Amino acid sequence: MIIIPVKEGENIERALKRFKRKFEKTGVVKELRERQKFTKPSVVRREEMKKAAYVQSLQRQED
Repeated sequence: MIIIPVKEGENIERALKRFKRKFEKTGVVKELRERQKFTKPSVVRREEMKKAAYVQSLQRQED
């Protein structure tokens, strides 16, 4: 359970923004969307390889 302490006199919108940020970091919504459909392990592996190649190309450009 996410707990956000609200200080006295703090704007409720700011506290809500902090809550949303903490909730996003937990990854609950992302996991829920992933579980809604089945992706084959080969497709998952292919996506990971594409992402790794992209990151590696960015690192090469940086050097």
